[in-house]
Amino acid sequence: MFKTVERPDAPAAIRMDIGAIFVSLELSRSTWLLTSVSPGAAEKMSQHATPAGDLRRLFECLAELKRKALARTGKTYPIIVIQEAGLDGFWIHRALEREGIESHVVDAASIAVPRRRRRAKTDRIDGKTLLRTLMAFKRGEPRVCAMAKPPSVEEEDRRRLGRERKTLIAERVEHVNRIKGLLFTQGAIDYQPLRRDRRARLEALRTGIGDPLPARLKDLISRELDRLELLLAQIKAVEAERDALLAEQSRQAPAAAGMLLAFKGIGPEFAAVLWLEGLFRSFANRRQVAAYAGLAPTPWRSGSIAREQGASKAGNPRLRATLIELAWLWRRHQPKSALTLWFEDRVKANGGRVKKALLVALARKLLVALWKYATTGLVVEGAVMTTA
Repeated sequence: MFKTVERPDAPAAIRMDIGAIFVSLELSRSTWLLTSVSPGAAEKMSQHATPAGDLRRLFECLAELKRKALARTGKTYPIIVIQEAGLDGFWIHRALEREGIESHVVDAASIAVPRRRRRAKTDRIDGKTLLRTLMAFKRGEPRVCAMAKPPSVEEEDRRRLGRERKTLIAERVEHVNRIKGLLFTQGAIDYQPLRRDRRARLEALRTGIGDPLPARLKDLISRELDRLELLLAQIKAVEAERDALLAEQSRQAPAAAGMLLAFKGIGPEFAAVLWLEGLFRSFANRRQVAAYAGLAPTPWRSGSIAREQGASKAGNPRLRATLIELAWLWRRHQPKSALTLWFEDRVKANGGRVKKALLVALARKLLVALWKYATTGLVVEGAVMTTA
């Protein structure tokens, strides 16, 4: 015989009192969905929608939640808000902190979700998931999610220099390729748009059979050159501002960017990217440094299965791409350094195979070594410095 017993409201071992008003923000271009749990509301989740970008309405909703909690319990509770890192950046987070509200920005990819082949996904479901994640995080559950560390306004603004230059370089390549492609259809294959005498050479250019270029084609290429010259001027201005920023930072302490320039093979662009994209932050250990760049290993081990999946690629893509490029050049400019010798020995031991995989490992080691140098002054063993 089965005996029916009353089920308690909640197991005593995990019962907890809510000591704050927990709110999650599910952001979209048209609507912000607020999901909240307040003390004295029987731990029930409530949801409210506000127009996107309307901070006044958002603060009114938060104030209303605070007023209702005060009416139910006779106490005033703090508000804790969570949102996903996304297209909105960190301006909402900064607005909440200015109002004295505790705010958190979470990496959405770090939140555990059901692994079913087809699972329901709506803003209401995502808002509740965010709220449960925030409450677990505040309870102190280990590794429940990865909270982002929002940069300051100054740190975020400094990074725009390197990113703008990369965009301008990509646009320059597009215009150069377009000009060369247009001329290639006429048999003119020796024209270099980046030369200073590009205008004079265009006037003297002939087709493959010796005829002058068609008038409309010449006008089209001339307009392409106008856009190309504008890009070249903008790239020059951005690089000048970058160099001025590096010079200013070199006079401060700690001068991480100036210290990186002391290595042979590291120029202003590499130093700027390494500093502005990664080394301006503080890290607790080398694992955090590698993970931030997406160069941390990702093992797959279950029972008798043990294999490596390669670098995680979950970090800063700009920093990671720069480090891979720097690793190639490091072997050329620092052939006697301990890192280069380690790489060559490993390649030789593997018979020349898995060279690309070892280069990623070299990039990870190089990042850790440069981080140690920028923070503690520990010089990379065997590295050649350009300054005394």
